[in-house]
Amino acid sequence: MSEVRLRSVTAGYGREDVLHGVDLVVPAGTTTAILGGSGSGKTTLLRVIAGFMRPRSGEVILGNRTVAGDGVWVPPERRGVGYVRQEGGLFPHLSVAGNIAFGLPWPRRRHRARVLELLEVVGLSADLADRRPDQLSGGQQQRVALARALAPRPELVLLDEPFSSLDTALRATTREATAQALKATGATAILVTHDQGEALSFADEVAIMGSGAFQQVAAPRVVYGEPVDATVASFLGDAVLVPGTVADGVVVCGLGSLPAQGELRGGEVQVMVRPEQISLSEAGTGERDATVRSVSYFGHDAVVELDLADDVPGHVVRARVVGLTPPEPGDRVALTVMGPVRTFPLAG
Repeated sequence: MSEVRLRSVTAGYGREDVLHGVDLVVPAGTTTAILGGSGSGKTTLLRVIAGFMRPRSGEVILGNRTVAGDGVWVPPERRGVGYVRQEGGLFPHLSVAGNIAFGLPWPRRRHRARVLELLEVVGLSADLADRRPDQLSGGQQQRVALARALAPRPELVLLDEPFSSLDTALRATTREATAQALKATGATAILVTHDQGEALSFADEVAIMGSGAFQQVAAPRVVYGEPVDATVASFLGDAVLVPGTVADGVVVCGLGSLPAQGELRGGEVQVMVRPEQISLSEAGTGERDATVRSVSYFGHDAVVELDLADDVPGHVVRARVVGLTPPEPGDRVALTVMGPVRTFPLAG
């Protein structure tokens, strides 16, 4: 396992820069998920780390080796990096064993033992070793692709949206198997994904990327619960943003007088509340009454759109409640905000 460090990395295509002075540290033996919208630079960054693309400036350091920068360029095959693509990329003419052993050095007599070891690591049965890729499910193919990437014991494993082509059930089980395999081997890993739940549940740290730079890099709970600004808050999960005013150590807004995280400065602010922080009860029993405008039902939970009053700033808010008995449109309910809220200074 090796630490990964990026220092002021700039890269792009033609005359256009896609990455703008990117810095990142991925500690050895940990997983960092890079999360961002389309065109934010996620895949370009992965290509630079893998060696498929030269950065225009900056350094890429794997362990104690500089592999790009300062006149140094180490080609992909000499970087000790495993790469798992979105579609797996297995060789159709090779068996599972042949795919896994493809990048292993000689002698071949030792390959079988390593193949069987890796099949166990990724949660697959040894009797799959002689099957062809087209005889496997999508989830099994992705696990074989991971086993192939792990086979030569790489310093780093790069995962480029490896679960996005799988259905919901397969995606969950394959993601869990992948996380367990990475932990068992102690590999350092970087996952690129557009799936927010995947990033939060899979990684030790989450790096939010926008316009070719990182907006926040922190543990999942910190990025979600303590976003650095309203842009990150709105991108990562659902966020209720309402205007408010700081007075006497609390934030006063359309949702009531609320405690806030961190040090408060007087004046006007933007208040962020996660929908799951808003609990609903019978009208007249909470901080403020509201009328249910609509209900989006998802089975395990429901998102309830609430109308406070036309004269209340930010009067339409959303609450996420348990899906067993959600209220109906037109119902009058009381809402209460649980826990401290996050505040951001108003622009300007």
